[in-house]
Amino acid sequence: MIRFILADLRRLWAGAAVVVLLVTLATALGVTVTLQERALRLGSARAADKFDLVIGVAGSETQLVLSSIFLQPAPLPLMPGEVLAKLSKDPRVAWVAPVGFGDSFAGYPLVGTTRALVGSTVSGFAEGRMFEKEGEALVGAAVKLPVGAEIKPMHGTAQMGGETHAGVVYQVTGKLPPTGTPWDRAILVPIQAVWHVHGLGHDHGHEEEEEQHHEGEVAASGGHDADHDDHGAVDADAPIDENFTADAPGLPAVLVKPKTIADAYKLRQEYRNGNTLAVFPGEVLTSLYATLGDAKMVLSAVAAGSQGLVAAALVLVTVTHIGQRRRQIGALRAFGAPRLSVFAIVWLELFLLVALGIGLGFLTGLAAARLIADAFTARSGIILPVGFTGEDWRMALILLGASAVLSAVPAILAYRQSPAAALRA
Repeated sequence: MIRFILADLRRLWAGAAVVVLLVTLATALGVTVTLQERALRLGSARAADKFDLVIGVAGSETQLVLSSIFLQPAPLPLMPGEVLAKLSKDPRVAWVAPVGFGDSFAGYPLVGTTRALVGSTVSGFAEGRMFEKEGEALVGAAVKLPVGAEIKPMHGTAQMGGETHAGVVYQVTGKLPPTGTPWDRAILVPIQAVWHVHGLGHDHGHEEEEEQHHEGEVAASGGHDADHDDHGAVDADAPIDENFTADAPGLPAVLVKPKTIADAYKLRQEYRNGNTLAVFPGEVLTSLYATLGDAKMVLSAVAAGSQGLVAAALVLVTVTHIGQRRRQIGALRAFGAPRLSVFAIVWLELFLLVALGIGLGFLTGLAAARLIADAFTARSGIILPVGFTGEDWRMALILLGASAVLSAVPAILAYRQSPAAALRA
């Protein structure tokens, strides 16, 4: 029987190849959607896992999290520096770290922050040491710069028309280990250096409202203003002072590590007061996942529709094929082949083709999802874990079961054929 089936497939190889290709593409579409959606959920959750609470100016919760944790550029307004000073002295806070962004170098975002953030979120250094002076910087694992390299920051990005700060140079003192987050593509510098680059924090207290608005455009959105550009300077050898006072310059966001869960909820409530906004990144991601789930539902429906069309086309093609092979089937029956043998030959031939297509579809979907994940990681720094789970294997078994039923349709037609009628046709 197997030899007969293989000989038949060799004779009809072109049609068999088309059947396998159709099933492969239909299956791969559904597998790619499922794997990619799951990878986005897991990857984004892992990226936000180390950050319990984010505080910024009242506005969009989603944008606050995307900018402060996922380092996506956006024009965030600034909140007063006294918020940072108050949090740094709050007994309910284990550590607090400001984040200032907007500048970049070679496509990598520069993030102004503190040693507390680095020491609390990573374990050790892949190379080098912590920054100790204003003119020193740390680089993430995905930043292609060696220890000792010089960094000349620019406003915004080259694509946004940014210009390099004149006379401002950082030297890389350490390289961080991989974290699987957007921070792997970040260059970390002391927050006071970011303030000084933009002419802020030189012992002159808070800026006027107009200057704070300009600071928000430059330090938060990466915008460029020729009238204010390069009006600050960094003293490369100046020691870092992380004792923040109420007259600290404004900043777009702070990352907070509460001591207990109860403290986290109390701080969140306290800083959701109309002027500031405190959010749990996990809550924001949950709302994003709901949107992602809606998109997955639509794509899954499209994939299911395509699989249904392929199934209908396969039934039509195979039924027509059986009609064209009536004489061959009649000859098999005339030579003594039992009805069940004819049923098995027709059923097994189609089932093998569909099963092969399903297997290739799962492999193709996995490869496509990994290519998409790699491209996403290269742009965002978020590592997306693409792989099969028990749920996927259950889906494969369901598809194989449906294929077994589908393959029985033409086999039943062949089973019911009379040898005499088939030979007269």
